[in-house]
This record gives sequence, C-alpha cells and structure tokens, in this order.
Amino acid sequence: MPTTYDCSVFVLPKIANRAGNITPVHNNIEIPFSIKRIFYLYDVPGGESRGAHSHKECHQFLIAASGSFEVLLDDGKTKRLIQLNRPDIGLHIPPGIWASEINFSSGSICLVLASHKYNESDYIRNYEDFIQYLK
Repeated sequence: MPTTYDCSVFVLPKIANRAGNITPVHNNIEIPFSIKRIFYLYDVPGGESRGAHSHKECHQFLIAASGSFEVLLDDGKTKRLIQLNRPDIGLHIPPGIWASEINFSSGSICLVLASHKYNESDYIRNYEDFIQYLK
C-alpha cells in the first residue's frame, strides 16, 4: 500500500504573458497518469471541508485553481498536511490514501483530475472501513 510520502507535489509549467499566464497539463507528462475525468469543487464556504475518503484504484491530482485549501493525507499510520495555493502547483494522490480537503479560503476552486471515471464502488467513505481495507 502507498504511504503519504508517495503523494507528490508537482510544479506545473507556467507560460508567462503580460496578458495572463497559461498552465498546460498533458496525460502522463505533467501528471503521472491518463486523465479520464475532470471535476471541480467551488462555492465551498470559507473554512469548510470536503473529501474525507479514499479510492481503491483511482489516482487524483488536485490543483488550487483559485484561492487556497489544505489536503490532509492519511495512510493509516502517518498523516501529512499539504497546502495548495497556486494554480501551477498540483498534488498527486495515489489510491489507498485517505484524503480530506480542508480550510478552504472563500472563493476557492479545487480542480481535480482523475485517472478513472466515477465509480461509487471505488470509494471508501468510512474511515474505519479504510483502516480495515489497509489490513
């Protein structure tokens, strides 16, 4: 099983321009998997939390497209807290890691790139079930 230290922060390319910046993201180049699904979280009240689950197969790559939030990572033994606050920084979360997005700033947008299409059976939504899954 992966550990929280298998969760990696990536600096994404930034093409700077006086009229605004662009950050391209390509499958298996800037991120370590092929993207099958994209979604984003927004209108999360300031200070609130989202997530709090794990995946059995799906990899996720989180980007603070706007604003900031923290990601609390947990492998059942070790916890790590990662702050995301720039749109050219992303966090890769492999399957088997419990992740919670917390402390959203007002107006934040969390962009999520996923390796799999939505499949409810891939989710572990109860922490005790997650700990059992790790065994």
